[in-house]
Amino acid sequence: MRKVVVSTLPNKVKNIENVFIELRDATRLSCRLWLPADDVPQPAILEYIPYRKRDGTRGRDEPMHGYFAGHGYAVVRVDMRGSGESDGFMHDEYLQQEQDDAVEVIEWISRQKWCNGNVGMMGKSWGGFNSLQVAVRRPPALKAIITVGFTDNRFTDDIHWQGGCLLNDNFWWGSIMLAYQARPIDPEIVGDRWKEMWLQRLENMPINIADWAEHQKYDDYWKHGSVCENYDSIQIPVMAVDGWADAYTNAVFNLLSNLKVPRKGFVGPWAHVYPQDGVPQPAMGFLQEAVKWWDHWLKGTENNVMDGPMIQVWMEHEMKPSVHRPVSEGHWVGLEAWPSKDVTEETMRLECGRIVDVAHAVRQEPAPVLLRTPLNHGLLAGEWMGAGVSGETPADQRMDDGMAMVFDAAELQHELEILGRPVFEVELTCDKPKAMLFAQLSDVSPDGAVSRISFGVKNVTQAAGDQRIEYLQEGKRVRVRVLLNYCAHRFTKGHRIRLSLANSQWPMFWVSPEINTLSLDLSTATLRLPTYRGPAIAGPNPQPETAAPTPSRSCVRGLWIGPSRTTLLRMSGHASQMVWAVSLAREFTASMKLAQPWSTT
Repeated sequence: MRKVVVSTLPNKVKNIENVFIELRDATRLSCRLWLPADDVPQPAILEYIPYRKRDGTRGRDEPMHGYFAGHGYAVVRVDMRGSGESDGFMHDEYLQQEQDDAVEVIEWISRQKWCNGNVGMMGKSWGGFNSLQVAVRRPPALKAIITVGFTDNRFTDDIHWQGGCLLNDNFWWGSIMLAYQARPIDPEIVGDRWKEMWLQRLENMPINIADWAEHQKYDDYWKHGSVCENYDSIQIPVMAVDGWADAYTNAVFNLLSNLKVPRKGFVGPWAHVYPQDGVPQPAMGFLQEAVKWWDHWLKGTENNVMDGPMIQVWMEHEMKPSVHRPVSEGHWVGLEAWPSKDVTEETMRLECGRIVDVAHAVRQEPAPVLLRTPLNHGLLAGEWMGAGVSGETPADQRMDDGMAMVFDAAELQHELEILGRPVFEVELTCDKPKAMLFAQLSDVSPDGAVSRISFGVKNVTQAAGDQRIEYLQEGKRVRVRVLLNYCAHRFTKGHRIRLSLANSQWPMFWVSPEINTLSLDLSTATLRLPTYRGPAIAGPNPQPETAAPTPSRSCVRGLWIGPSRTTLLRMSGHASQMVWAVSLAREFTASMKLAQPWSTT
């Protein structure tokens, strides 16, 4: 459904382009304000990220934060220490200093004349991460949060590592962030000191890629900022949101199952974007849902926001696999709690080339099946984290499956829906000290097309846990558990469920340092599928809305004797997407000699 630009909101909005928040150590953080024009104190909403409010996220901030201000909220968009026009340096992600500053910022906001003392915090990606991290700190004025595209575990579910395996996204993300932070400070905001600030920032910019790659297990580095370490520290209401085309949906389910506070979740079809801009479509009326959330928890409005399902999930239907997927076919389902009584785990067994249910499995004697995948397996996988642009969703998986070990179930005699986290387990040995095991769940249509539904990967040296590394000994059996990503999918009658296994997945994951062969004992192999039996629901508000631009015009005129001087400042606000379009491009080249895993670049 096309996004509606709302030109008339309950409150008129005034915009203050820049205000400096001075912290206790004299560091100044730059922020932009959207305020209801009537000057009545209202609850405030904070977004606190390093992505440059002046020229980085302006096109996104303007329609979203203007919308919240138009509904009676003071909105504060802060550039973190060392970013944008803020003072200081940013040495890494999610540091203690970042959280300390946020606690001070929330205290500052609560004391302003335009704030009634209640503050909410929200964000996507980095802002989703730190909303949770700051909630753990429990600043008194922080009453509720909304987190989008986030993680609760920085090692198992972030852009650096998954299952103990190094993501190639670690490298492009580090490079992009380095370039992003290297841009100069705006002299219109900071004046003549812009160049000195810029050069000092360049001198103090770290190369974080190496740090992220060096921490190869779940150590104290990753535990810091991982709210899974103590879910109970979060004692305010949480709305958690993400989409299947993104890489962070696991965290939504983790939060809902572990938090004890009031909570709601939405998982749609979208990539790593705010849901009002959701691609693949359908988008959702996220801003309306957010206003309802804020009204209840920040203003005390009784509006039944907590009625209905705890989590609403987009159940994807079978679609022709394509790297271009602007629309997702499917329907919404609702669950009263997570884990849900509507989801039942069914255990399947693997036989030679087949997936069978336990009742029909044939007793097998231990017999090794050798897995030695070509190093270029995985070229059709698409992007680990979707950004909502063409070319990033997985293609037909037939070619990759031709290099993998494949197991197919019988043709389905009726529709089957799954919702949750598939799990694959097997005992194996390896002829080298280091190896990975990749597992992929797919939907095979009658014409042979293969659509990826979910995948997971495990560094076999971390089979006993992600806090230690145990190198493999030839001939010594290891039980490996591969957690596939959460998913929701309807398999159509006549289709087949497929599990494919590989010991490489390039270029999504960095390959093992030596070519290796895994020996799998199929008599120990199980695939657990979370089957869902429940009705469809209407789902969240289907009509995405956004605010119209908030232009401003000011005139400063000198009244002194002599020549008159007039300064006219005109700011047009955010141009409608009907008028302009932004094109994003990223070129990524991965190379490797097939017999030389050390040759990867």
